[in-house]
Amino acid sequence: MGRDVEQGAFSREDRVRYRQKVRRCLDVFALMLDDFGFDADRPMTGLEIELNLIDAAAEPAMRNDQILADIADPLFQTELGQFNLELNASPRLIEGSGFADYEQDLRSSLSRADERAAKSDATIMMVGILPTLTERHLVADNLSTNERYRVLNDQIVGARGEDIELDINGVERLRTHTDSIAPEAACTSLQFHLQVAPDSFADYWNASQAIAGVQVAIGANSPFLYGRQLWAETRIALFQQATDTRPDELKAQGVRPRVWFGERWITSIFDLFEENVRYFPPLLPICEEEDPVEVLHAGGVPQLGELRLHNGTVYRWNRPVYDIMNDRPHLRVENRVLPAGPTVVDMLANAAFYFGLARGLAESDRPIWSQLTFSSAEENFHAAARRGIEAVLHWPRLGDVPVTTLVLDTLLPVAAEGLDRFGVAPAERDRLLGVIEGRCRTGRNGAVWQTETVWTAERNRGLDREAALHHMVQRYAELQRGNEPVHTWPVD
Repeated sequence: MGRDVEQGAFSREDRVRYRQKVRRCLDVFALMLDDFGFDADRPMTGLEIELNLIDAAAEPAMRNDQILADIADPLFQTELGQFNLELNASPRLIEGSGFADYEQDLRSSLSRADERAAKSDATIMMVGILPTLTERHLVADNLSTNERYRVLNDQIVGARGEDIELDINGVERLRTHTDSIAPEAACTSLQFHLQVAPDSFADYWNASQAIAGVQVAIGANSPFLYGRQLWAETRIALFQQATDTRPDELKAQGVRPRVWFGERWITSIFDLFEENVRYFPPLLPICEEEDPVEVLHAGGVPQLGELRLHNGTVYRWNRPVYDIMNDRPHLRVENRVLPAGPTVVDMLANAAFYFGLARGLAESDRPIWSQLTFSSAEENFHAAARRGIEAVLHWPRLGDVPVTTLVLDTLLPVAAEGLDRFGVAPAERDRLLGVIEGRCRTGRNGAVWQTETVWTAERNRGLDREAALHHMVQRYAELQRGNEPVHTWPVD
C-alpha cells in the first residue's frame, strides 16, 4: 500500500460504498481477464528493498524525512518506521546482462544515498530485522510522518480492539504486547516482481508458493529481535503477529489473518482477488471517482483503484498485482518472503534463484503443485523460517530432505534452466547461482553469520548480549559495503 492517504475517520456509509465499489471492480476485472489485452510480450522484473538507518553507535537512526530530502531521488521512499527507507529499482528484463545492470544500478543508488545519509550521521543497512532494535524504538511516535501510516495503524489497532500480542518461541522466547503496529517496521524485506500473462499467472503463483520455504531457508537473515535469538527468519512471525487484526476469539473461529500464506492452489489470478474481497473487511474504505464499468465500455483501461487498495492491505507472501504502465494493464507476482541483505550480490543471487526456479517449475511438464500438498508447502515455509539453512523440508519423491541437499541436487539445475529460458547470460547465471551453491555447501547464510558473530563476541570477548549485538551490527555494516557474498564473511 504505497499510496498517500489523507482521510482518517470513516463512516458506515464509506464502508458500504467502498464494499460495493470493490465488488464492482472485481466484476470488471473478471471481464478483463476474459478478453482484454494484457501486456505480457516481454516479461519485466522488478525489485524493492526495504532499508534500515543506523547511527555511529549501531542504534536505529530516526531520520528518514531529513535523509529522503537530501537524497532527492524518486526511487527512494518512506517506509513504516522513521528508521526505514525503501528503494524501488527501475523495472527491467533480466535477459543478457540484466542482473549485472541491476547490480550496477543498485550499488550506485545505495552509494549515493549513503553519502547523503552521512550528512545526517546515519548509515544505510540492509538486514531482515535490525538486531539493535528494542521495544523503546518500536512505538507509535516513531512511525513515519506520512499520514497513511497513522491511518493504517489506527485501522488495524481499532479492528483488533485490544493490544497486539507478540509471542515468538525460538532458540529463546519473546513475549510482549504493543499498542501500535510499530513493531512491523522492524520487518525489512526484499521483494521481487515478475510480470506474467493472465493464462500463466496461476502456474507462476503456485510455483512461488511451493518454493517459498526453500527461499526463506537459504536466504534467512533475521535471527534477533529485542535482544533475543528467535527464529532464523523471525521476520515471518513478527510480520504476521504485528499486523493481526484478530482477537483470540476470531482466531479460534478460524478467521483468516491478513498476513496470509493462503490455503489452496489456484487456477486463476481471479481466485486470489476474489478471496481477498470475500474474506477480508476493508481497512481503508476510500473510493475513487472512476466508474470502472463506464471506462471499460468506452474502450479505456480501468484503474480499479478500490480493488488495488484493498489488495494492498492483504499481506500475502506471494501477492497478486494488477497495474498499468504506458496505458496497458499487466499482472505481476509479487514475491515477498525474503529479508533484505546482506549484500547486493546476495540479494541478486536470491533474485536469480527465485526467477529461474519459478519459471522452471511453472513451465514443467508435471507441475510441482500436483505432487506437493498445499499444507506441506505451508509447513515447509514455517519450518524454514524457524530453522533457516538447517531446515528439513518435504519434497515430492524425496520425502523429508535437508534443504541444502534439495537445492544442490534438485533445484539449482531447475533454476539454471529457467534462467536460460529468460535468456540470462550464462556467466551471470553461473555467478549468481554459484552464490546460492556456496551458501548450501558451507551451511552459512546471513542468519548463521549473525548468530555466530554474536556468540563469538559473547564467548571470546566477554561481551553481554547488548554489546555483542552492537558489535555485530557495526561489523555487518563494514562487510556489507564490500559486496562479498555473506557465506564468505569472516567471523571475528
